[in-house]
Amino acid sequence: MSGRECYHCKQWIEDGEEHDCWTTTEAALTRELSDDLRDAWERLRETAVSFGDQRIYASHKSIMFSRKSCYFFVRPKRNFLELCVFLGRTLKAPQVRRVDRASKSKVLHIIHIRHRDEVEAPITDWLREAYELSDVLPEKAGKVRGRSKHKPKASRNFLQ
Repeated sequence: MSGRECYHCKQWIEDGEEHDCWTTTEAALTRELSDDLRDAWERLRETAVSFGDQRIYASHKSIMFSRKSCYFFVRPKRNFLELCVFLGRTLKAPQVRRVDRASKSKVLHIIHIRHRDEVEAPITDWLREAYELSDVLPEKAGKVRGRSKHKPKASRNFLQ
């Protein structure tokens, strides 16, 4: 029996067998959720879909929601859904467990969802804000910057 153990998932892979443990599906990530978490997940997904055109896909242990860039993602956990929302401002609310700067223009907010009833305002408002912001930010990032005021050093020509 020749093969190898996957460094990431520790699964045994036979020689010649295709293996990509980073690829997953939405169904696989939500399969073992409790009834309350499954209801909350379905409501989160329905809310996001109602915003309009976007791409929803699974990546490693997260389910991503993106337009031009990801505006929020969900990490299904055993006892809660970890909702990670990118906004252009910092929220101060009891629902927000942690805040991290994601880039110069985005702030990541981590929220734990345990029940369907939690997927309502203000969380749905923040998701909509993130959806709308995700369309605006790439336009700003694509603008050409002004010329640098720094002048390059004159080259020294020793053969004059």
